[in-house]
Amino acid sequence: MTQPPDALALAAAIKAGERSAATVVDATLADIATRNPSLNCFTEVVAERARSQAQSIDRAIASGHDPGPLAGVPFAVKNLFDIEGITTSAGAKLNGGNAPAVQDATAIARLEQAGAVLVGTLNMDEYAYGFVTINAHYGTTPNPHDPSRMAGGSSGGSAAAVAAGLVPFALGSDTNGSIRVPASLCGVYGLKPTYGRLSRAGAFLFSSSLDHVGPMARTLTDLATVYDTMQGPDPADPVCTQQPPDPVAPVLTQGIEGLRLAQLGGHFERGMEPLVRDVLTEVLQSLGISERVEFPETHRARAAAYIITACEGSQLHLERLRQSPMEFDPATRDRFLAGAMIPAAWYVQAQRLRRWYRDRVREIFQHYDVLIAPTTPCVAPPLDQTTIDIDGDSYPLRPHLGFYTQPLSFIGLPVISVPIHRPGQMPVGIQLIAAPYQEAKLFRVAASLESGRVSR
Repeated sequence: MTQPPDALALAAAIKAGERSAATVVDATLADIATRNPSLNCFTEVVAERARSQAQSIDRAIASGHDPGPLAGVPFAVKNLFDIEGITTSAGAKLNGGNAPAVQDATAIARLEQAGAVLVGTLNMDEYAYGFVTINAHYGTTPNPHDPSRMAGGSSGGSAAAVAAGLVPFALGSDTNGSIRVPASLCGVYGLKPTYGRLSRAGAFLFSSSLDHVGPMARTLTDLATVYDTMQGPDPADPVCTQQPPDPVAPVLTQGIEGLRLAQLGGHFERGMEPLVRDVLTEVLQSLGISERVEFPETHRARAAAYIITACEGSQLHLERLRQSPMEFDPATRDRFLAGAMIPAAWYVQAQRLRRWYRDRVREIFQHYDVLIAPTTPCVAPPLDQTTIDIDGDSYPLRPHLGFYTQPLSFIGLPVISVPIHRPGQMPVGIQLIAAPYQEAKLFRVAASLESGRVSR
């Protein structure tokens, strides 16, 4: 696959006058036009806007101004972020009749303020309800490493676009694993920050008490820079934290000395393929980890996450389900309908368990800084695979791609999925997990893996 320069190298070349932002954007748009018909990552390209933004960057540099750390770097967003003048589809034909967005999502605005150039929107599961990016309306996004396999979802277009080298970084959203699952299957970095750390203003939500937005990138330095750029309070999102930004780029060279690390056992050791287990063992050995810790009642936490997701999602779309059920993607419609029939008492009980589980996990993080677990039980499955074996039993594949991610989103923990590539094999993702607002510790461990050439 084509691997263009990473974001920071590209920005440095543009600011040094070695390349212009306009030529970089033109090359990116030409690459998308040539390769997207087979990759099916992009659902819309904003060429005129991108060229205008690139020209502004070049004028700023010519006049001696610094456009920002991401000067002239192309990026794209999952098709649920508002873009001024464009209807936000969220992967659904039903949204086609909605009015165009009147302003950009906060995340897009902050990235453009740092000099980045938006080039388009990316494919996803309808309304972010899925782990496969097989969309009845916008088609399937295959895995760039092997087009007969899944890219993962629901931010599959974002992960595939980065893995294929169409853009250096992209934005996705994560409710139960929708950044980390495709990042793992496509072999790129994916960050699900602490719940509320990044503004969701202007993003089409799915399950509000579980939704996060976050970046995906090929390199850790790019991931850190993009994350730092998007931090900060936002009055437009009532969930967004009032805590000041905590930049992570400066900690990438600090090493892991003093950090308390452990493997996350129990539920997070079940059902993984041999290759995933081999990679996990390599990572644990590289970090010198011998301790293992378990979260209590993880299987119940995962069940509660299902209930909350289904209830909140179905209530959001209840009127559309009543008026136009046949306009939904069948893969999402049936689950929304089932969610609409869940008794309210179940939802209340699930929220009670959520608080109990959160408190028990916080007690564990009094003793550890970063925990390690696989991102998915398997590498990218074939597109026609429908089941997965876990401990000798067969389960439906689609929901179980989130087997290891869902219990972590449930309580809003920050997680990085680190890509591990072995020659001739599909990539494997490893999750680094910390207590809320401890993203800097995750980046220190990820940097250690990168410098030790474990992640590559």
